Order: sequence, then structure tokens, then C-alpha cells
Amino acid sequence: MKKNVKNNVHWVGKTDWELRQFHGDEYSTNNGSTYNSYLIQEEKTVLIDTVWMPHAQEFVDNLAGEIDLDSIDYIIANHGEVDHSGALPELMKHIPNTPIYCTAHAVKSLKGQYHCDWNFQVVKTGDTLDIGNGKSLVFVSMQMLHWPDSMATYLTTDNILFSNDAFGQHYANDMLFNDLVDQCDLMRECIKYYANILTPFNPILRKKLDEVIGLNLTVDMIATSHGVIWRDNPMQIVEKYLQWANDYQENQITIIYDTMWGGTKDLANKIAQGITSQDHDVQVKIYNISKSDQNDVITEVFKSKAVLIGSPTMGNTILHSIAGFMHLMKQMKFKGKKASSFGCYGWSGGSVKVLNTLLADAGFEVMDQGFKNQWNPDEQQLLDAIDFGKQIAKA
Repeated sequence: MKKNVKNNVHWVGKTDWELRQFHGDEYSTNNGSTYNSYLIQEEKTVLIDTVWMPHAQEFVDNLAGEIDLDSIDYIIANHGEVDHSGALPELMKHIPNTPIYCTAHAVKSLKGQYHCDWNFQVVKTGDTLDIGNGKSLVFVSMQMLHWPDSMATYLTTDNILFSNDAFGQHYANDMLFNDLVDQCDLMRECIKYYANILTPFNPILRKKLDEVIGLNLTVDMIATSHGVIWRDNPMQIVEKYLQWANDYQENQITIIYDTMWGGTKDLANKIAQGITSQDHDVQVKIYNISKSDQNDVITEVFKSKAVLIGSPTMGNTILHSIAGFMHLMKQMKFKGKKASSFGCYGWSGGSVKVLNTLLADAGFEVMDQGFKNQWNPDEQQLLDAIDFGKQIAKA
């Protein structure tokens, strides 16, 4: 069922209430998601993006129930990833010669995924497409946000920026617009989306945002590819991106650990106690990584000025749960954050050294040699952990 966005622009996408994992199992979508596709009906009929392949038949059937598929004059593929382009093979069975407007990189992506040589029309920043009634589409390259093929499309007169992945969030809702949903839920999903998907591209994003703002486009709506459409003060999310792209941090220290028999957990809690006793204003959050949503924890790391990682020594190294999370943190390319490590050991005591090496390799400023404790901590060693927390707060 299509929903009106503005004038002759309609949403024809799919709300996926059941989605709980995305990018394979790499990203948790605890609030589901939407795959936003848009239909513009001026003198020319334009379809912007499609939906994920599992919903392709439903998408095409629904679209055929709204319009004659042969009436579609142009298809815009803002991004080749399968959650946006997945219904193209099914759709193109019906309209195989319809031109698809996309970047040169998107041609490679779409051919590589679907092995079809459709009627591709390559566009770049500043290119336009007249769709009648005095309106045009203006194309803007969004390379590496977050794929090389990404672009945005701007509709003149209606002043809608179809931004694809930029400014979106994985948030299933049937209200369509940002002012109609729970604002806390919305912003929580926005920062999670940014932290986990766009953080590695901060330097590129800063330049791209300046470039888009420099185009001096009047933006009355930002129509994303996931989640809500920004119609109430749409530039608020652009302002957030400008803030988040500048190596963002709050007055927060996040402690992340895993434990075998509880000793490293006890250290985590005592270190937190030491931090808060030294600095009453800092917010401290503690996560057992084996019992926590890793994407939510990455979001907390994104917000933090410092991170403490704890693991007991096992096999002269660290637990695999922590090793995997360390690799994930390295992928994010965080900048301007401090870190240290801690952990219990019985014989060799190698985990803290391994953690510090991994933290430095991931781009964190390692504050000291960390805190390691042999066997289960006794009362004095727990007091030492509190003191370590105090030193971290001072650092």
C-alpha cells in the first residue's frame, strides 16, 4: 500500500517488523526496520530504489496494484546493496528496458550481484533528469557513505532529498514521519546506526557533508532508505551527523569485560567504583560482552572518552568473546579515545599485555600498563582495583 509523502511523491516500501539481524548477523535490529522505496508521479513516473530480495515478489505485486508497471519511465538506484536493490531482478522481468540511473560504481555492483546487463544510465554529482511539471531530479554522489556506489537524489520544487543510507536508522514503524514516532527510540536508533555503520568514514563524511551543504539546496524533507522520513526540522539529523562525525565523545567511560569464574567481573565493578568516587560527573557503564548486544556496546564506545577492556588470561591470551569485540572496535577506526585493560590470571598473566597491544592497534591511546590480578582478588586487591579506577579517572 502506498502512502503519501508529499504532493505526487509516495512511499511504496516494506516495513519489516520481524527483522532482528542485518548484514548477516553483524548488526542487531531489535526494533526491526523498513526498506523505503519511493514513487514519483509527475509527467514522468519515477521509482527510487526497491526493497530487500526476500520481499521482492510482494513489492512488485503491490506496486503493480498501484500503477501499470509499464508506466514507470525511470528507475533510480541510489545504492546497489541488496536491501535497496533486491527487488530489481523481479521488477525488471516486467519492464526490462526501463533505464536505471545510478553511479558508475553502482553499475559494477548491480551487474556483479545480479549478472544482468540492464539499461544503465550513469550519473554523477550535478547531473539532472527532467521529470516534467517543472521538476527535476538532481544527483549527488555520496561515495563511501557507506559504499563506493552510494548517491543521493534531490527532487526540485518539492525539495525532497532522497538520501539512501545517510540519515537513516533501523526502526520499524507505520507512521512514516519523524514527528510521529517516539523521539527517544528514534534518536537511540539514529546514533546506533551512525556508530556502527558510518563511524569508519568520519573523515570522508565531514567533507561530504560540507559538499552537500555547499550545494545550497532547500531541503524540506529527507527521505531515507531505512526508518523515518525527516519532515519536522529535517536538518536536525544533518546537524547531528556534523557533531558525530567530529570524533564524537561524551563524559563517559565504558567498561567491557568477560569473565570465567567471576574474578574479572569483580575487578570491573571495583574499577567503576574507583572512577565514580574520583569523578562524580563522569558516567560509567559496565558490559559483560558475552551477555550484551555488541552493536549497542559499540554505540557506548562511540559515546565514550575512555574505554576499559577486561579479560582473564586463558591459554596465555584473551577470551575469544573479547578478541572478537576488539576486532569489531578496530573496524570502527575510533579516534581521540583513551583506553586501558585489566584481568585476572592464574599462571601466565598474558591477557593485559595482549589487550593493550590490541587497543593500540585499534587506534586507542593506551593510558598505562593496565591492572592484572593473580587468582581471585582478595579484599586488598579489590581496594587496589578501586585505586586503579581512581587513576583512570585522573588520566
